[in-house]
Amino acid sequence: MTSQTNHRWQVILAFGLVYVFWGSTYLAIGISDEEHLPPAVMCAIRFVIAGPLMLAACAAMGRKMRITWNEGVRLATIGCLLLVGGNCGLAWAEQWVPTGFAALLIAVTPIWFLLLEKFVFRGDRLSARGVFGVALGIAGVVLLFWSKFEQRTSGIMPLLAAGTLLFSSLSWSIGSVLSHNWHMKVDPFTATGWQMVFAAIGNAVVALISGEYRHVVVTHRALMAVLYLVVFGSWVGYTAYIWLLKHIPTPKVATYAYVNPVVAVFLGWGLHSERLDGFMFGGMIIIVVGVALVTTAKVHDAGKEVAEGTMPGLESEV
Repeated sequence: MTSQTNHRWQVILAFGLVYVFWGSTYLAIGISDEEHLPPAVMCAIRFVIAGPLMLAACAAMGRKMRITWNEGVRLATIGCLLLVGGNCGLAWAEQWVPTGFAALLIAVTPIWFLLLEKFVFRGDRLSARGVFGVALGIAGVVLLFWSKFEQRTSGIMPLLAAGTLLFSSLSWSIGSVLSHNWHMKVDPFTATGWQMVFAAIGNAVVALISGEYRHVVVTHRALMAVLYLVVFGSWVGYTAYIWLLKHIPTPKVATYAYVNPVVAVFLGWGLHSERLDGFMFGGMIIIVVGVALVTTAKVHDAGKEVAEGTMPGLESEV
């Protein structure tokens, strides 16, 4: 089997892990919220377990563990943007909105990718397809926000949670773009471990400042949810994601964002008795189509010779 074929199968496996397991983490986060485990505390526990154990595994495999001061600052920045601003923000918002709704708003992440890379990093020109995809994504977000505005009896918190989800997706996008563009001589698995360690510290600080630690309730169901997030969300899914960012163009990696919400919506509906109403179904279709247009437009604009309809990432040997 050639190295090119090996790489192709590694890409397939990594995408599959991110697509499936990250789609299911929304439900696990929702369960931990239901069990009254505060979001920042939950994230701190999750990453204080996942990070050191990941580093211990890397040390056992003989991977380089030492990082420079500059690398430490960069890894801390990326870890906090992804796993504090992005992950903790999502966990906080899921206290007020269904898991499927949260996944749909987070699905606009590739649109943030496109706008950041255009206006902040490279200034690529937007094609008509990209502009139309951005417009569709915005329309889908407006539709989802309108669904919460219509539910006036629920108070202001669902709207605030929806806004927090947009902030979380922006934070995640900035962290992802920086991870792709900052070239460090650190093994991807070691980098993942350090990012989770720094994120554990960041989430612990948030829990202390917010006073969440005073309201901790630990149940068997909450612990099982955290364990699932540690193993499948952090070790498996997050490591696969960081690996993809180092080997595949960022816009292609971003395709997870229009697979995960579909998984999350139907898991929430099938296993968590969440309501799938017309607003959510319509928002799902609009956002998924918009994100697909944005992602494929970005790849073509960047000069990649990619045939439409192929699986993201398979045609690139970066």
